[in-house]
Amino acid sequence: MADIRVAVFGAGDNTRTQHIPNLLKIPGVELVGICNRSRESSERVAKQFGFKKTYANYRELVADSDVNAVVIGTWPYMHCPVTVAALNAGKHVSCEARMALNAAEAHAMRDAAQQHPELIAQVVPSPFTLRVDKTIQKLIGAGAIGEVLAVEIRGGGAFLNRDAVQSWRQNFDYSGYNIMSLGIWYEALTRWLGEAVNVSAAGKVFQKLRKDDAGLPKAIRIPEHVDVIAELACGAQLHLQISSVTGLSGPAEAFIFGSEGTLRFSQNKLFSGKRGETELKEVAIPSADEGRWRVEEEFVNAIRGLEPITRTTFEDGVKYMEFTEAVTRSMQSAARVSLPLFQ
Repeated sequence: MADIRVAVFGAGDNTRTQHIPNLLKIPGVELVGICNRSRESSERVAKQFGFKKTYANYRELVADSDVNAVVIGTWPYMHCPVTVAALNAGKHVSCEARMALNAAEAHAMRDAAQQHPELIAQVVPSPFTLRVDKTIQKLIGAGAIGEVLAVEIRGGGAFLNRDAVQSWRQNFDYSGYNIMSLGIWYEALTRWLGEAVNVSAAGKVFQKLRKDDAGLPKAIRIPEHVDVIAELACGAQLHLQISSVTGLSGPAEAFIFGSEGTLRFSQNKLFSGKRGETELKEVAIPSADEGRWRVEEEFVNAIRGLEPITRTTFEDGVKYMEFTEAVTRSMQSAARVSLPLFQ
C-alpha cells in the first residue's frame, strides 16, 4: 500500500506538467483524488492521470480519510484557506507559488504549520536560479567579490500588449499583492544575500482596462512596470525592475556588485569578473553544486523523514510575501516601508 496518498486541488499548468507527472514517478505515491475548477475539468484530469476520485470542493477533499498529503495548484487566492484547512485536517501540504494573496494570509499559513510541527509544509520554490544558487552562495561566502555593495535585477523584455485578455496574474482578486515575477526574484535573492530591511517603490499600470475571459472589461490594479529600491540587511543596495513593457531589453538578469568583483546571472548561466579584468567570464558550476527541480521528491522525502524542506519553507514564503506587500504599500503611500511588516 502507498504510504503517500495525494489529493490535488487545482490542476494548473505547473501541476499538470510538473507536480503530477513527477509524483507518479516516485514509488509508494498514490494519486487519490482531484478537485479542479469544475466537475468536468476534474473528471478530465482524473482520467488523464489515473486519479480514483473527484471532489466537489476543497472541504470534501481535505476531509477524505484516504488522503494524507495535499498538493495545491490553484491561483494564490485559494492558497490560504486550503492550506489551513488541510493542515488542520492532518494533511501534509505542498502549495504552489506565489504563497498567498498578502502577508497576513502568509502569516496565517505559517502559523497553522507551526501548530502542526508533525506535518510537512512546502511552498513551490522560485525555479529561475536553482542551478546556480549554491555556487553563488559559496563565492560570496568565500569573499570572491569582496564586500557586496549593490544588486541589480531586471526582468522583462516584452512590449506592452494592449489587446491581451486579462490573465489571473493581472487580476487583484486572484493574485493580491503579487506583481508579475517580483516575489519570485526576491525569493532567489534572499538565498544569496538575505532579506531587505526597507523598500521604496514606484509602479504603473498602462492598460487600465482589459477584457476578461467572458469579454467584459475589468479594471487592472496590478502594475505592469515596477521599480524597487531596497536596503538589504547585509548592507547592499538593491534595484529591482520587473516589467511587461520593456521590449527588446534582453533576457532577465541579475548583477551582484562587490568591492573586488562582479557576478552576473542570466539565462541559467553564471558569470564573474574581478577588479583588473576587462570582462566577465562564465563560471563552471560543479556537478555537486548544480541545483535542479526536485520539488516533489523533496516533499515526499520530507514526509518520510529523509530530508527537511529547503525549497521552500513557509518561513521563506512569509518573507517574500512581506516584501511584495511592502512594495505595494510604498507605491500607495509614496514612502519608504520598513521590513518586517509584522514584528
